[in-house]
Amino acid sequence: MYQSFYGFREMPFNITPDPKFLYLSPTHQEALQHLKFGVGERKGFIVLVGEVGCGKTVLCRRFLNELDPERFDSALILNPRITETQMLRTILEELGEEKIARSQTDLVAQIHRVLLERIERGRDIVVIIDEAQNLKFEVLEQIRLLSNLETEKQKLLQIILMGQPELKDVLRREDLRQLRQRILVHYELNPLSRSDVAHYVQHRLTLAGGAGRPHFTKWALWAVHRASRGIPRVVNNVCDKALLSAFVRESDEVNYWDVRRARQDMDKLVD
Repeated sequence: MYQSFYGFREMPFNITPDPKFLYLSPTHQEALQHLKFGVGERKGFIVLVGEVGCGKTVLCRRFLNELDPERFDSALILNPRITETQMLRTILEELGEEKIARSQTDLVAQIHRVLLERIERGRDIVVIIDEAQNLKFEVLEQIRLLSNLETEKQKLLQIILMGQPELKDVLRREDLRQLRQRILVHYELNPLSRSDVAHYVQHRLTLAGGAGRPHFTKWALWAVHRASRGIPRVVNNVCDKALLSAFVRESDEVNYWDVRRARQDMDKLVD
């Protein structure tokens, strides 16, 4: 409703993980560098942890977009509620393999063969698993076994586990100590600071085509940070509803009261 009124080319606060809208706060920049370092140095296992809505998925898509297509092949697994066999099949499908084995033993052998062939051609293979805190023990154990695949000089597979803070509890389990010992790169995303939220909001308004309108007041931005606690996805929801409130008033200024109304609307959903 407010898109044409404010002259946006697209909605500024959609919650879809569009890498174009990624705001690289200091914590996101550091996380991205950890991913690049871990994969570039072939560390094998990398873990990225962050609260729900902190931007892990969009950061991951940005990371994938920046991988050199002449060097890297990648597999992205977004559904963690799968069996060991389904995971192995998904990896092969994501890598573009057409004829895929059926049994778990044959799938492991096929993955080993595919990885060796690609390594010989100078390729590196990256597997990213989102929402990894939901993986069953058996799947995590299969992932650990895949990480054992190596030549005399390097690991055949770089594995990135992304998840919510609960992933840390999962990895602390005694029966996963062998997997835990293989994690050489670990980073935890932090929420945005008050200053980051102000820059984040302006960043998205500008990318959406905003030309100075609407303007979020100082107190509106303070209220956005307080309501969202620095979680980008919640910032998007609050700002979207606050913009709608300002639009209803036909105002070019989003004020504290617009944000307060937005927060009240969101609170109704959980009452």
